[in-house]
Amino acid sequence: MGAFDVVVLGGGTAGVHVATEAARAGKSVTVVEAGLIGGESPYLACLPSNSLLLSASRGETWEDAVAHRDEVTGGLDDSGLAMRLAEAGVTVIRGAGRITGPGLVEVSGRTSTSLTYSDLVIATGCEPVAPPIEGLSDIPAWTTAEGLCSPDLPRRLIVLGGGPAGCELAQIYAAFGSQVTLIEAEPGLLPGEPAFAGEILAGALRRAGVEIFLGSPATKAERTPDGLTLALEDGTRIDADRLLLATGRRPRLTGLGLDSLDITVTPGQALPTTAACQVLGTEHVWAAGDVTGITHTHASRYQADVVAANIRGQPREADYSAIPRCVFTTPSVYAVGEPARAGFVTARVSLGETARGRLGPDELGCLELYASDGVLAGAVAVGPDAATWMAEVTLAIRAKIPVTILADVVHAFPTYGEALQAAFRELAGTDQTEKGIGLLSDLETPEDDAIEQHQEVVPDEVVTLTRRELPYDVDEADAAEQARAVGFDDDDYR
Repeated sequence: MGAFDVVVLGGGTAGVHVATEAARAGKSVTVVEAGLIGGESPYLACLPSNSLLLSASRGETWEDAVAHRDEVTGGLDDSGLAMRLAEAGVTVIRGAGRITGPGLVEVSGRTSTSLTYSDLVIATGCEPVAPPIEGLSDIPAWTTAEGLCSPDLPRRLIVLGGGPAGCELAQIYAAFGSQVTLIEAEPGLLPGEPAFAGEILAGALRRAGVEIFLGSPATKAERTPDGLTLALEDGTRIDADRLLLATGRRPRLTGLGLDSLDITVTPGQALPTTAACQVLGTEHVWAAGDVTGITHTHASRYQADVVAANIRGQPREADYSAIPRCVFTTPSVYAVGEPARAGFVTARVSLGETARGRLGPDELGCLELYASDGVLAGAVAVGPDAATWMAEVTLAIRAKIPVTILADVVHAFPTYGEALQAAFRELAGTDQTEKGIGLLSDLETPEDDAIEQHQEVVPDEVVTLTRRELPYDVDEADAAEQARAVGFDDDDYR
């Protein structure tokens, strides 16, 4: 029997991080994992998806994209990460852990062993959920993980589910030549976000060749000589070679023996936890990552920090007010904080109204900001690489910075940050026209400015345009110099 200060069930992002931090604090720690050390994110989710999307944007072939993806993920080889855990002082045990009582865990795998602990961390992640479709088990289907590690490029692919994963996978396969059909049972894509985000993304996917069906769930799947046929509730029938399921996930809690700690969880639901990430009704039992119902890799790492601090005896609570939600399509989607609701003040700005937006040829979009009582509460943006220029919004929500201060922040020109600047000022009630600030649409173009200067300084016999009175005195020598240079010196507009 092995005795440890901390036993971590699950070696994904949260489990690895909390184990490393606890070991660094001098605790004896073991991680119990039956699958890949590191979890799905680096091998079967976030990293391979972003790798393939990046390869698509570069115009690479499918073969080159797969090779790059496999290089990024290490070919599903987790030995390097397992070695780094060992070097940090963490014992890695390959197998499935089951709680058999307070302070006790049994591990079954290549060899069975019993463990004791002072603190237990449940970080077993989540698993895909298959929808109740007749005949689904009889057809060739992928999970999102299988779709992101396969070397195959289907000629015809149905992606079932229009959430973040479904949209990313639809764009990936369409970019490399698959005939992709995306199906979402709800009326719009990204049903968890404001409708405009899904509408803009749907337009981009359609332009990329994806056929989209909304508002009608799939009811029946049949194998055919050429592949499969999927029937929708409205009578539509779609033929394909393969079906990819992106219909959601649920916390992986089955078989953990939670009942031995008097923990009752409704099937498919998350572990109930306190703000300190402690499982409700327990002592020294913690949870981090997808099992808590917050399914973002960055949130898992954050919760792991909270758990590790509490195990070290340094009380800490999690603040979930500003957890980013990202979709890495083109254009990308970035959301953070609360969605719009009654009582919120909303500001919307189109990226096309910024100087950066006019440079093109990116897929443009827009952003919405939501404020309550003079403080930013939430935001959603759709646009090129939105996660990079929306990071300040996450900080503003987390720090509860008043919109009057945000409205006074200077953003570089020309960037998409100008859209944020305009939205902040709208929320703060700033009169942009009076202050002489705003988006490029409110300003003169270089050509208009040149014409105006030309009107002001060139004699009437040379220029027949309407003359304006100058707001200040100009001597003849200065006027002559401007007449020679104006309209031709690009430095005026840099």
